[in-house]
Amino acid sequence: MKKRHFKAPSGAQISFTELGFGSAPIGSLFKPVSNAEAAATLDAAWDHGLRYFDTAPLYGLGMSETRLGHFLKGKKRKDYVISTKVGRLMDVCAPGERTAIGKFFDTPSRKERFDYSYDGFMRSVEFSLERLGLDNIDILLVHDCDIFTHGSKAASDQHIKTVLSSGLKALQKMRDEKVIKAFGAGINEWEVAQTLAEGGDFDLFLLAGRYTLLEQEGSLNTFLPLCEKRGIGIILGGPYNSGILATGAVKGAKYNYDNAPRHIMDRVKKIEAVCKSHKVKLAEAALRFPMTHPSVVSVIPGAVSPKQVALNVKTMSAKIPKSLWRDLKAQGLIDARAPTP
Repeated sequence: MKKRHFKAPSGAQISFTELGFGSAPIGSLFKPVSNAEAAATLDAAWDHGLRYFDTAPLYGLGMSETRLGHFLKGKKRKDYVISTKVGRLMDVCAPGERTAIGKFFDTPSRKERFDYSYDGFMRSVEFSLERLGLDNIDILLVHDCDIFTHGSKAASDQHIKTVLSSGLKALQKMRDEKVIKAFGAGINEWEVAQTLAEGGDFDLFLLAGRYTLLEQEGSLNTFLPLCEKRGIGIILGGPYNSGILATGAVKGAKYNYDNAPRHIMDRVKKIEAVCKSHKVKLAEAALRFPMTHPSVVSVIPGAVSPKQVALNVKTMSAKIPKSLWRDLKAQGLIDARAPTP
């Protein structure tokens, strides 16, 4: 598996495999996943050469971190990179009150409590280190202080204010003390990522679905140029925009966690037609496209079985002719400013 060697603005050196492992699915996302199934999936990822693993307390309400910790036990710490997140604390609750009923299955009875303060970040990391069985974390990401999660710009702005006035001090302290190598944020909106980047010395952002084969215009305006200028890295989550760039514009195709609207379906059909003319699968183009930007260090599609891991690896390794990108630009289907080979 190819690696990208990243030097963070803070000076930290981190080597990412181009294809990383997003571990929300092994937290029983959308369906129950047994310990044996999760272990087999992680084993397959390792066997295929994946060495970057992303997790969070939210995923399985602690279960993803715990399973990842069992898997990593005994492996040399220098051989892998791990990121987890802060911003949510998991409080014990009655079974009927737990967070994400119907989204995560067979989890501990825990209820999320958002806390973007200094103390909240410190407590969150302490719990994560315990679940992971580690003494340090490579990358710590502020999780979901965005409009998508909190429902309004006013609510998002208030949480961002707390991050910059309080939580940021904890991140800087942990980085200085080498509890973490680098810090950033995992965000659903590039605008929020840009606000954080302008307000603090962030090293990386995990951007979910906002720089993909389907959409680039917004992030290319100001955010990605800022990242290039400052050497900020981008981990690209959601490369399939919740599914439609993997399935194509079929009935029931998902975009941003919901049924894809007509204009999105129409655009994807046009992109897929160009891909077919070059004998390239839509998913292959979608997974490779973000990696053509110099700021992107890794792309992390999820997987919930060894078969899915193998498919992700095969998809990532597909050869993409340069003429595909030229034709997509010529037809206005990707932004003319998007870096391509």
